[in-house]
Amino acid sequence: MNTVRVPTALSIAGSDSGGGAGIQADLKSFARCGVHGMTAITTITAQNTVGVSAVEAVTPSMILAQVQAVAEDIGVDAVKIGMLGTAETVDAVVNALELLGDAPVVIDPVMVAESGAVLLDDAARTALVERLLPLATVITPNIPEARALTGAGEGDSQEDLAREVLALGPAAVVVTGGHSEQVVDLYFDGSDAEAIEGERHSDGAAHGSGCTHSSALAAFLARGDGPLEAARKAREIASAAVAAGLRELGAGPGPVDVFELSGR
Repeated sequence: MNTVRVPTALSIAGSDSGGGAGIQADLKSFARCGVHGMTAITTITAQNTVGVSAVEAVTPSMILAQVQAVAEDIGVDAVKIGMLGTAETVDAVVNALELLGDAPVVIDPVMVAESGAVLLDDAARTALVERLLPLATVITPNIPEARALTGAGEGDSQEDLAREVLALGPAAVVVTGGHSEQVVDLYFDGSDAEAIEGERHSDGAAHGSGCTHSSALAAFLARGDGPLEAARKAREIASAAVAAGLRELGAGPGPVDVFELSGR
């Protein structure tokens, strides 16, 4: 029987014990997009819908070992990078990417949890900007993250932010619009800016929406789409996941639902 190799994507990110964000959200998003998901865990968090109660970093050598194990045997068609936490972790991920050849890299610059917990310290932010962003195919900050990365003021528009993030070295940027009234994602790769529109689902559940968006984008790159088309498809996946979000889980913000479990 003839078999077709399934595309693969690797999430290098933190673990959310509540299952709403991090690698748990990434694996669900990869599967939803028809891609085999793999992980290299950078950080273990104890968290639920209410907050993060404990964080423990995985050693740099173990991060590298996880990436090496899947690269040598399975192969990696695209990479999504999420929570990093420390400068040492950033350095480990930079070294790990050397094992993955020309696989496209999507970076979701996770800085603050939905609950407000800080997930990226100042030294790590500097290392992210200086060492990792220039290796990215696409970076997907929301508006506050774009301001934090660039030092931009409140008066800078979403397009200004996209241009300023692109100047840090990635090949393309998507400044997501969940924190704006227009709810428009803005794609920019140095040519014309492209608006990616979507609906606001104020009655949905959004925990993990950023992880879902960036991992879906990586999945579509693994399937052979170009960055702009992958960004458009990722927006659709993330928006639908928010609309179907599991509002009844826990006492805090519920997680997105890419599989529409509550409708089954």
